[in-house]
Amino acid sequence: MKILITGSNRGLGLELTRQYAEDAWQVFATCRHPADACELHALAGRHSGISIHRLDVTSPDDMRAIARELRGEALDVLFNNAGVYLEERYDAPRLGAVRYEEWRRTLEVNTLGAVRVTEALLPNLLSAPKPVVATMTSHMGSIDDIDMPGSLYYRSSKAALNAAMQVLSAELAPKNVGLLLLHPGGVRTRMGPSDGIGADESVRGLRRRLEEFSLEQSGRFVRYDGTEMPW
Repeated sequence: MKILITGSNRGLGLELTRQYAEDAWQVFATCRHPADACELHALAGRHSGISIHRLDVTSPDDMRAIARELRGEALDVLFNNAGVYLEERYDAPRLGAVRYEEWRRTLEVNTLGAVRVTEALLPNLLSAPKPVVATMTSHMGSIDDIDMPGSLYYRSSKAALNAAMQVLSAELAPKNVGLLLLHPGGVRTRMGPSDGIGADESVRGLRRRLEEFSLEQSGRFVRYDGTEMPW
């Protein structure tokens, strides 16, 4: 079985890479700066099934390069994990202090990036018998869950991501490609809460959701523990 994971150099992406490699999957681990991904290289040194590839999800050149590198490879799972949360670095932006370039960057990575990767690797997915596009999103993308100001860039990027993936799920289902939107829970990562669950627990749950997935469930938005998430 083969999987490509974006944002594999840290946090949930690194843990996804570790768990799938330990289960003898072939893992195409991607990140923006492979030369700096020390933990990922150490993991690859312990597992021969991991190969490391450069992939900036905002770069059309990188999309063309990864498509060339993986030409002829069937992908059972594409895991769109790469993301940014630029607002964690400062107070929540309010009207009068919106940083539009940072908002645009957030949308480029979190929303357009996942669509770019899915589009570039569609031929690889179509070569697999039961392919699935898994996309990491967040409860912060649930419009029903917005009841206070803050995280304007991140929330809007994840809401747009959820909508885009719903559109893609309708397009991909007739091609027998499934799509699942996944919320990892509150995880103790650089982007998550300090009192959250461990990455290992979250990833075990995410993998169970993928193992249980069938094409009839395409387009669902679920938490790592199987809870259905509101839109």
